[in-house]
Amino acid sequence: MNARPEGAMPKIATRFLDSFLPLRNWNLRVYLSGQAISLIGTWMQVTAQAWVVWSLTHSTAALGVVAMLGTLPILLLGPWTGVWADTLDRRRLLIVSQTSAMVLAITLALLVQTGVIQVWHVYVLATLLGIVTALDMPTQQAFIGDLSGMEQLRQAVVINNMLFQVSRMIGPALAGLVVARLGAALAFWLNGASFLAVIASLIIVRAAQVRRTGAADLSGFSEAVQFIRQNPRAQDLIVFTVIVTFFGISVMNILPAVASQALHGSADVLGLLMGASGAGALTGVLLVVPAVQQVRRTGLVVGAAAIWTGLWLVVFSASTRLPFSALAIFVGSMAFPVVLTTTMSTLQIMAPPDMRARLMSALLMVSFGAQPLAALMVGYSAQVLGALSAVRANGLLMAAGAAALLALRPALRSWEVHSETHGEVEHRQDTREFQLDGAQTVEV
Repeated sequence: MNARPEGAMPKIATRFLDSFLPLRNWNLRVYLSGQAISLIGTWMQVTAQAWVVWSLTHSTAALGVVAMLGTLPILLLGPWTGVWADTLDRRRLLIVSQTSAMVLAITLALLVQTGVIQVWHVYVLATLLGIVTALDMPTQQAFIGDLSGMEQLRQAVVINNMLFQVSRMIGPALAGLVVARLGAALAFWLNGASFLAVIASLIIVRAAQVRRTGAADLSGFSEAVQFIRQNPRAQDLIVFTVIVTFFGISVMNILPAVASQALHGSADVLGLLMGASGAGALTGVLLVVPAVQQVRRTGLVVGAAAIWTGLWLVVFSASTRLPFSALAIFVGSMAFPVVLTTTMSTLQIMAPPDMRARLMSALLMVSFGAQPLAALMVGYSAQVLGALSAVRANGLLMAAGAAALLALRPALRSWEVHSETHGEVEHRQDTREFQLDGAQTVEV
């Protein structure tokens, strides 16, 4: 009776260690090292910028405007940026985007350092950074696969998301210390300097990219839309991601109100809630994602993760005590990376090699690009119903939406990503074909 448990632990440990196998790749290791430093700087700027806007305006509306301006370009420019990232040299595009972001960070640092900063300056810089981000995000996601190779793409995406979650915890904490003791300008200077690490890594590494042939126009994006229309499982993954990001990420915008109104705290309580959420997401990337990637019923697992997150938001909304609230948001956040990581890696595996960036762009457009609308809706709900009621509504809608998708798509519940993609990467590279749901073969 003890044989199975004794064998289970080594198996789990092996799966966990296997998640880091892509780090044997020198190019990927160099790039991710630079990216890790840059991400910490980015989160420092996000935190310091919010503090600067609040200090200038004392307006939550102004904070919302900055968030909107930073994400709206993803929605508006997505069709073009995905095509560019599939047609042009992704490594050079990333050098351009990272250099541009560095210049914007230094500009903000100079404005704050000299004391001439005004809120409209932040609006303009946030918009410009949003434009850069619209190009950078799909390019960066596809570039990970260029470095790792398709066989280790899923593990490489997990590692990249792991770095994101770690930086999400370290960056704001460092920014808080820097802003409080040395001023916000230094946080922006440090972010500007952090870009040197990722730019240097991009200059050093070499990647194997399969480029799209043809003009870099919107006809290329229509090919990605056609792929999604013809592939029900790609549609399902995108819908799951939209549900989780629309109803989940937007909740973070009203956490200050939850900390103040429901938990009767201040910035320290908000920091604990944000930290608990980040720690939960990091735990999910480290432990949950490697485990669920071994489960065959991918569609059912992703749907269950979305339902889990939604239900724990409901539990969170029922609490008025900090320890229980922190525990609820920690546990709920553990499943969040399951949806994002599985979707980003699986879509790239399913797609032709020269379409990966366009698919990432389409995904980012309808998920993160919709954040301005999501933030507006949850903010209005919190104002009318109260912060906890708004969180509860979002949690219920998330769980109900995911459950409805599973109920309405029977094939999704038994879908296995491994069976669909096994051996097809090499086949697509040779024949320029991809398979839809194991049945129809479509020429690209």
